[in-house]
Amino acid sequence: MGTDRRKFLRGLAIGGGMLATGVPAFSNSLTITEEEFERSVELQKKKQRFNMCGYAAPKLNVVRVGIVGLGMRGSGAVERLAYIDGVEIVSLCDKYPDRVAKAQKTLERLGRPKAKEYSGEDGWKALCESNDIDLVYNVTPWELHTPICLAAMRNDKHAAVEVNAGLTIDQCWELVETSEKTRKHCMMLENCCYDFFELLTLNMARQGMFGELVHAEGAYIHDLSKDWLFNKNAYADMWRLKENFKRNGNLYPTHGLGPIAQCLNINRGDKMDHLVSMSSNDFVLNNMARERAASDSFFAEYTDKPYRGNMNTTIIRTDLGKTMMIQHDVSTIRPYSRLHLLSGTKGVAQKYPGPARIAFGHSWLKKEEFDELEKKYTPPIVKHIGEIAKEVGGHGGMDFIMDWRLIDCLRNGLPLDQDVYDAASWSSIFALSVTSVKKRSKTVDIPDFTRGAWKTNKPVNLTLDGGGTTQVRKIQKGKSNQLGQ
Repeated sequence: MGTDRRKFLRGLAIGGGMLATGVPAFSNSLTITEEEFERSVELQKKKQRFNMCGYAAPKLNVVRVGIVGLGMRGSGAVERLAYIDGVEIVSLCDKYPDRVAKAQKTLERLGRPKAKEYSGEDGWKALCESNDIDLVYNVTPWELHTPICLAAMRNDKHAAVEVNAGLTIDQCWELVETSEKTRKHCMMLENCCYDFFELLTLNMARQGMFGELVHAEGAYIHDLSKDWLFNKNAYADMWRLKENFKRNGNLYPTHGLGPIAQCLNINRGDKMDHLVSMSSNDFVLNNMARERAASDSFFAEYTDKPYRGNMNTTIIRTDLGKTMMIQHDVSTIRPYSRLHLLSGTKGVAQKYPGPARIAFGHSWLKKEEFDELEKKYTPPIVKHIGEIAKEVGGHGGMDFIMDWRLIDCLRNGLPLDQDVYDAASWSSIFALSVTSVKKRSKTVDIPDFTRGAWKTNKPVNLTLDGGGTTQVRKIQKGKSNQLGQ
């Protein structure tokens, strides 16, 4: 590595660490170290072991699922998966045994057999080592996302994980290396990719309706402060609040990033090249901690912490010269927004703020015009399963579309819509944004986890070619009936 490159890396890196060889070990650094950058540069030079983009794993007639993490998101996953034929929920795991017991009651209510139980701090390890699971569905706190996915793949199981898949660049690379070595899928469960408008605009972008996409925006703007971050019963051990004073950057980028990355064919014709990131100061969380501590001593330990800035804005430039803006704010009083915006040479689509809108000039389309476009360009997956998804639920149905699509692909031996390269690159914005913020918003390179394969990888397939066969069960009063395909 040349002297100029080393100077560049030293300028970005904070702290230091032991240089690893082979597959990188976990890094717990709050920002990316010089050694971590150097490892990433060297890994990008290696030949891709096996391309997981477009990979179709052997068909599974029945997908045996083990669910790890049975809190808010995990308990919902138990219910959603129970509606899908071809799924057996064979194992349930949580640190707290009472959550496992509650999930068992959900299975009983929905007419499903009782699952094997795992609990305690290391219950997930035994679950991953068991020989009766095809898919580990990982719904745990962020720190456990990568370790559980790695254990699953190394024990011959596919992994599906809530966002973010990795918290460091080392972790993102280890997910890629392990998925390629084992040829097991590692899919990040980015449910917003399956929202109805996001799927509509993805299909329209595929059909060239917006012309050449030039710029896109996404966000996670959701005030979690009062009802969630400072709620003692919301997140086990207050882990979500703690994350907000461990690191300062975009800690939750993928809800906004995932859908627009697919529209821009990131990792499939283009790639994210570099970013800059900036955070405001914190004007909310420390004040709220002090207010809570004044009446409840439980919150005393959460006062005077280095809380992350309330708003983070990250700007990304792609290899083809497109731009993306990603924002993150979970603590100021604003209406919920994912800022889903696509801007092209022929048109624009936007959902937030306000209702979903599309324009091909200076004025938004009228409702009847929008409805005609929606009817024409709604992709096959939504026409096939959308109404059922709305009935089953999960963020208006997008959670269920995501779960159904994952299971249908595994059962029919189809490539997944999101692969390990998406999980790694989208998640990497977490650590990269923290590093940029720490260095006064300096530019930071984004690793190419595909090692150049992005140039020939094919875009996401929105058709149901070879799939769409998995049926859904209508559950009523403990009895199941076919609801249709």
